Amino acid sequence: MKLRFTKMQGLGNDFLLVRGCVPDNAAKLAARLCDRHFGVGADGVIFLTPSAAADCGMRIFNADGSEAGMCGNGIRCVGKYLYDNGIVQTERITVETRSGLKTLTLCTENGQVKHVSVDMGQATITQKHVFLPEGMGVGTAVSVGNPHLVIFTGDAENALLSLWGPYMERDERFPGGINVEIAQILSPEKIRMRVWERGCGITLACGTGACASAFAAVYRGFCEKDRPIEAVLDGGSLFVTVQSDGTVMMEGPAETVFIGETEL
Repeated sequence: MKLRFTKMQGLGNDFLLVRGCVPDNAAKLAARLCDRHFGVGADGVIFLTPSAAADCGMRIFNADGSEAGMCGNGIRCVGKYLYDNGIVQTERITVETRSGLKTLTLCTENGQVKHVSVDMGQATITQKHVFLPEGMGVGTAVSVGNPHLVIFTGDAENALLSLWGPYMERDERFPGGINVEIAQILSPEKIRMRVWERGCGITLACGTGACASAFAAVYRGFCEKDRPIEAVLDGGSLFVTVQSDGTVMMEGPAETVFIGETEL
């Protein structure tokens, strides 16, 4: 049997999108497909499923086979896929995720989606002060439908993300694991950030990570509410607005890489 997929990416954070019900072996299948040497290569596999509550449902499995509740870059790819393939014909759509119903607004040009704005819902601070080992400082734990630890630093470029990321991902204070962001405030409207994604490692971008970093920056008084904040990631920029009620809006691009099929 063969599996048909569409490879897509948002700021270099890449995914394989598959239509249909989630198979029983989804975790093992995702790990095999995401392998960049022996598989297709991706940061995750997104299954597009039927939904009674929304235009589409999505479930995402990371490169290690673990399942995530939500993915900001991934859901933008879902929106583009649905519209570009004629599955939905409106520029405002809903997607059901394990972290709740999300509303997407599509910016189209010549019949194709270029940018997607996502209502990510309300973010929350889950731990105000997370003390880090060996003088690494203090982090802020944020939930944006999935867990993040945001660590502010004066030099994001040279921070030891490859050391801090896996160490904190497996910290016993986070039994389910956690995503780790290293963030540097460049101005009240701009953040430089790098990310270690739970189940993936260092990635070029993370949509929920950008939202968590912007939310933490507002909480810490570095940035302001109700103003767009540019989150500069390794793969490009996302724009995040933290509204007065705690709702987070995210906007960024999504692109189709290629369509293919592989043996199951």
